[in-house]
Amino acid sequence: MHYVALATDYDGTIAHNGEVDPLTLAALERLRGASRRLILVTGRELDDLIRCMDRLDLFDLVVAENGALLYWPATRQERTLAAPPPPEFAERLQAAGVQPLSVGRVIVASWEPNEGKVLATIRDMGLELQIIFNKGAVMVLPAGVNKESGLRAALEELEVSPRNVVAVGDAENDFAFLNLCGMPVAVANALPRLKDAAALVTQGERGEGVAELVDRWLADDLADVDKTNTRQHVPLADGLDGGPGLDLIPVRQSLLLTGTSGGGKSTLTTGLLERLAAHDFQFVVMDPEGDYEGMGDAIAIGSLQAPPRSEEVLEVLRKTATSVAVNLLGVKLEDRPGYLAGLLPELLALRERTGRPHFVVVDEAHHMLPSSWDPGATALAQRPQGLHVRHREAGGAVPAHAGLRGPGAGGGRRGTCGTGNLCPRARPPGTRWRGGHRAGRGADPGRRRPRVAPLQGNSWHHRAAAPHAEVCGG
Repeated sequence: MHYVALATDYDGTIAHNGEVDPLTLAALERLRGASRRLILVTGRELDDLIRCMDRLDLFDLVVAENGALLYWPATRQERTLAAPPPPEFAERLQAAGVQPLSVGRVIVASWEPNEGKVLATIRDMGLELQIIFNKGAVMVLPAGVNKESGLRAALEELEVSPRNVVAVGDAENDFAFLNLCGMPVAVANALPRLKDAAALVTQGERGEGVAELVDRWLADDLADVDKTNTRQHVPLADGLDGGPGLDLIPVRQSLLLTGTSGGGKSTLTTGLLERLAAHDFQFVVMDPEGDYEGMGDAIAIGSLQAPPRSEEVLEVLRKTATSVAVNLLGVKLEDRPGYLAGLLPELLALRERTGRPHFVVVDEAHHMLPSSWDPGATALAQRPQGLHVRHREAGGAVPAHAGLRGPGAGGGRRGTCGTGNLCPRARPPGTRWRGGHRAGRGADPGRRRPRVAPLQGNSWHHRAAAPHAEVCGG
């Protein structure tokens, strides 16, 4: 399960004329029953929302006042996320004839064509406020407050990454929070600009479209949409000679990288980790030689003197934007397969609950997955997703229980980068990087293999010093 939470707008998305119909409520109940988290993101003031929506209990959190207020329906607790304008601001607006005018916990709102008077009052009072427009509404908020900032705060409370969120909306003020999330969706009645930015546009309008989205989500976790959803793609290699480049979908695909020393495995891996971090994917590196400290701002856990503890790894991963390099220098070589067998199921269980870590890298896999080792009940899931295995030799065996043998995971003398289905920047499934710069279908040797250039990173992948090599057995 990758998409673990829904963030939805209210008016024009799940609600029509201020009300949510039974069909839409039933869809939200199905989603909640499937262990997804629900977040309502609205420009409405909280008191007004409570009056018109009597099923706020469906939501784990409400982001109200266009990002200025958090509300927990289960406890009726609320928290403002910014300081309100001074009381004199509303008084000046009233004196200027701004009507209608409403004042929430933080937000001050009116309607067009009052924006000129509102802007003049902000300027005259020297206030650091902004105006946000939404279907004729004129909303005044502190600078930097919008639906995106409010949703970020809600996701931090729930320990959910934006990459694992489906966001759906219809109007101008929804663009900010849709742009934050891994799966932006527009209902059929949405503004054209929002549809252009969405990875998916529903056939139905408003609540009917949301119900359609929920059914599709529960059918396959929106995996089919992710094939073309570039927010979940990370560049792996650029195409040469006018050919397509290669993209990886970290949360949907696994990668087996083999080759002799100097064949470019480290270059590709470090570049990939940098791009994962830049795209806000959370990763874990099983680092047998202490080579990845600081890679993509990852926190290093463990050292030559202190073996890493699984509890510490899992605690650090609670922060959705924090990646981890698990330094195994303090773990004896013969104990490393057992260490992986203990930690990896916990990482996969965490991913099943929260959708992350999005990617797990097993570096120098011959330390962790020797061909003679069988973990039995702790075996990797068949065809694991979001797993990168870097193996020393192209001809070296990776155990069958690793789940990585199969289409696209062959070996070559210089090196192979294979997945079950790498994404072209739209390229044919099953192609792979061979010999450093060629890609093709292993099943069809007669097919012309396009040339690609693996993308490099900016970090220097430092190799372990002699004491490290001794501990790792060379």
